[in-house]
Amino acid sequence: MTARPDRGPGAGFAQPVPWLAPAVLVLAAFYAVPVLDVARLALSDATMVRPASGFSTEALRGVLSDPALPEVLGTTLIFVGVNVVALQVVGLVIALTIVRGEGRELPGMAAFRTLVLAAWVVPGIANGLIWRMLFDEAPYGTLNSLLGYAGLGPVAWLSDPQMALVSAVIANVWQGTAFSMIVFYAARRGIDPVLYEVAALDAAGPWRVFRSITLPLLRRAIAVNTVLVSVQTLNTFDSILALTGGGPGRATEVLSLFTFNTVFYNLDLAGGSVLAVLLFVLGLGMTLAVLAAGGRNPS
Repeated sequence: MTARPDRGPGAGFAQPVPWLAPAVLVLAAFYAVPVLDVARLALSDATMVRPASGFSTEALRGVLSDPALPEVLGTTLIFVGVNVVALQVVGLVIALTIVRGEGRELPGMAAFRTLVLAAWVVPGIANGLIWRMLFDEAPYGTLNSLLGYAGLGPVAWLSDPQMALVSAVIANVWQGTAFSMIVFYAARRGIDPVLYEVAALDAAGPWRVFRSITLPLLRRAIAVNTVLVSVQTLNTFDSILALTGGGPGRATEVLSLFTFNTVFYNLDLAGGSVLAVLLFVLGLGMTLAVLAAGGRNPS
């Protein structure tokens, strides 16, 4: 009679499939099913006033041949790229500032952290309306009034195509910095303080400590935050809708806003579904690229 192998307390988790199956089914029901339905609508002739009558590639051909699509994709690339870099840098600077202030027991760090987080809870539409008032080009516009007091000329924040995109980036960075700050703050607090004590004994300067200790150990957090911020920014349209409406012209019409306009203004459900699938593919592609480039553990 053969002896049965000894089964420890964790032996029941050796086969993870039974434990993961319920979560996978729930995720499939809430995420996979809508995605598949959007893919089905993309290959149809459905509109907001008429259901799909059958299989059709007309919407796919129409979207891919739309002369506005290259301009929209270019604007989206610039908007996402600039925002991702700015959100990472500003969020990291604020997180390191708060950690350093807390380490020195400076007063007001909790209030400063709360002030940064306050912008995050503002709805996107409200965020766009707030910055629209700040960027108002009338004589009573807040920012232009401050520039006037400083002896500087007024800036066409919303009527100039290039400045309108800059304004949209500023509004998005103001609202989204808090999320990056939270990620980097948690990651920085998780670093063993003994490493910094050893660096202090070696008389390492602040830049050397940041380059040799902080930055390498934040590499995984940077990769994860890049993915989350990229996807979030790629899907941002509400603040742009309230701030510029996509104008002037198409200067600030990103892909998510283009999708919204296609569905709810042009009533083209099939075309909007094609754009939604394109948005999904771009988000998935960026996620895989970032994880492949920076998701590995530092050597």
